[in-house]
Amino acid sequence: MNVLSIQSHVAYGHVGNSSAVFPMQRLGVEVWPIHTVQFSNHTGYGSWTGRVVDGPAIEELVDGIAERGVLDSCDGVLSGYMGSADIGNAILSTVARVRALNPAMLYGCDPVIGDVGRGVFVRPGVPEFMRDYAVPAADIITPNQFELEYLSGIATQTLAGVKEAIATAHRLGPKVVLVTSIESAETPSDAVDLIAGEGGRFWRVRTPKLSLNVNGAGDAIAALFFVHFARSRSAEIALIEAAASVYGLLQRTEEAGSREILTVAAQDEFVSPTRRFPAEEI
Repeated sequence: MNVLSIQSHVAYGHVGNSSAVFPMQRLGVEVWPIHTVQFSNHTGYGSWTGRVVDGPAIEELVDGIAERGVLDSCDGVLSGYMGSADIGNAILSTVARVRALNPAMLYGCDPVIGDVGRGVFVRPGVPEFMRDYAVPAADIITPNQFELEYLSGIATQTLAGVKEAIATAHRLGPKVVLVTSIESAETPSDAVDLIAGEGGRFWRVRTPKLSLNVNGAGDAIAALFFVHFARSRSAEIALIEAAASVYGLLQRTEEAGSREILTVAAQDEFVSPTRRFPAEEI
């Protein structure tokens, strides 16, 4: 399996491609990473160095891969944070290019827009680009609760609202929706729900809530879910496997008191999770 992963990259720590590439490789996937930014560290630290790549530079790299004669063997494209609509256009151009060579390919879009408590944190124009262009082109999307509400225009305080919002997101284009963190009226205070929708059916995995605040976990679960779905063609199976791996990763990170997720130290969680949680159809 070959995956073209077009995301941000940091030299220190684990967000974007720095969080997504290694877990996929650990699962035996050949990953072709293209970086949309190259920063010293994630921006949550308040200061960083580095620069943003523009859209034409991304397309130039794809041209180089195409010259090797391998683009038709690309099984999927995965995208995350888009620094601008210009970068988004380059990603969607790449998706169309790969899809023309391999109609069976999958496009997984993590529609990074914002988060509960923080609101929108991407540049102006990016949320609208995600909603109007990137999400409709995707086979799989992995929004958080805030992003699901933005994309659907529906409140998600209740489980019924979550299901309605996912159904609305499906109508935008994606066949599969994973909501990476849900806290609704039905969620116990000591738990977090992950909910996936496919073909009019919905599954929930409930995991214990951990007391840590780190960056990059969403990038990891998007990558893991994408790979597991591509292999199983089952949102239920992909949800169970991805939730188990990320819970193990975050639990190890919490135990170590680390500000950065322990992507390397906890790597066995990607292939043999310490703890699995059942999926309940809802």
